Amino acid sequence: MRFLPALGLTAALGMTLAACGSSSSSSTTSTSSAPSAITIGTTYAGSGTYATSSIPELDGLKFWMTQENKKGGVYVGAYKKRIPVKLVDYNDLSSASTAATLYNQLITQDKVNILVADFGSVLTAPAVSLAEAHKVVLFDQTGTGIPFFTPQNKDIVLCDLPESDIWPDVLAQFLIAKGIKKVAIVYDTNDFDESQAVTLKSKLQAAGITPLVYEGVPTTTSSYTTILNSVAAKHPDAVLEFGYQPNDTAFLQNVQSSGQHFKMVFTVFPGQLLSLFQSQVGTAGLKYTYTYGTNLYINYPKVTEGLNSAQFKSQFSAAYPGQLNALSLAGYNTGLVIQGSLKNAKSLSQAAIRAGAQQLSGNLTTVDGKFQLNSEGAQVGELLPVAQLFPSSSGVTLHAVYPSSQATAKAVYPAP
Repeated sequence: MRFLPALGLTAALGMTLAACGSSSSSSTTSTSSAPSAITIGTTYAGSGTYATSSIPELDGLKFWMTQENKKGGVYVGAYKKRIPVKLVDYNDLSSASTAATLYNQLITQDKVNILVADFGSVLTAPAVSLAEAHKVVLFDQTGTGIPFFTPQNKDIVLCDLPESDIWPDVLAQFLIAKGIKKVAIVYDTNDFDESQAVTLKSKLQAAGITPLVYEGVPTTTSSYTTILNSVAAKHPDAVLEFGYQPNDTAFLQNVQSSGQHFKMVFTVFPGQLLSLFQSQVGTAGLKYTYTYGTNLYINYPKVTEGLNSAQFKSQFSAAYPGQLNALSLAGYNTGLVIQGSLKNAKSLSQAAIRAGAQQLSGNLTTVDGKFQLNSEGAQVGELLPVAQLFPSSSGVTLHAVYPSSQATAKAVYPAP
């Protein structure tokens, strides 16, 4: 284990298996002798803004590793055998600058075979530039920011969610189909949230709908009271807020405390972290709220790799009681994409691993749905349905409401 005392991170750095750093190199090529282990390196947010999303994602990845190591390891096609998987994981404290230092350490010192990004676009961004500079494949879990995917960058694989400008496609269709024309959009000024706002605004304008409010706020925003007062004065028929989990929580809490009632409220993260939102916002603040549906709520009984929906929910819940959510599913799915890439790869060179991932595209169906990449390494196999939270005996229950092909309930609009 290597410490970074100059950064004061000795206590914060974690390594799941201490001996894994020297087992192989990120530039390893196929040889007659298989490595003793496949090393996977990642960072995670053990505290701070992104911890509530990052830790479940890491747990999902660890769950996949445990599943494979019970079988003797992950199957590596270049050696026609299973090889144990080991993890090097460092705590980036929800800091992009700390993450950058740690990603660099994973690449240049630990020399991991597989580099995995932390949760979200903010903590993925430093990994994108470093991986590209070192010609290392980056398995990008949930960093969906548009600038990451370019024709020049051949070293990124988006595993678990579609590119962020795709997210609001179905949401725009829903608003147009419902005839909702008086729309207010509030968004955080980061790659992930702003790209959604830009896409939604563009699609609405193409349908002749100009938002009454279109306002960007810093990602650090923790109070939306002033903004909500301004929005309410416009009398919108739908209020849509694009933020990370802490933003969405603050926004919904402020809506509730303000006493204002809107016909439709949409936020991004309740569909990913429903239990957390239930505890932070409560039933009264969540009922009839709209959000993105996720594949955690869609049943995939037949998969080409890994556990199906029922098996994953049961076995993950047994291993991590009370921790099941859409981000733990994302971490598990990242492992399945790595697994398929290593099965296809002709060697352990980074170019071969990337080619192995591309070979999966269109041929892999998991508990997270269809895996399909475009030419820039972005996931385009998923479209996120619009979902709504309905009061239930357990507090609130999420149902997909649009499109009809995925709907499990009828949308309630306007909200009572």
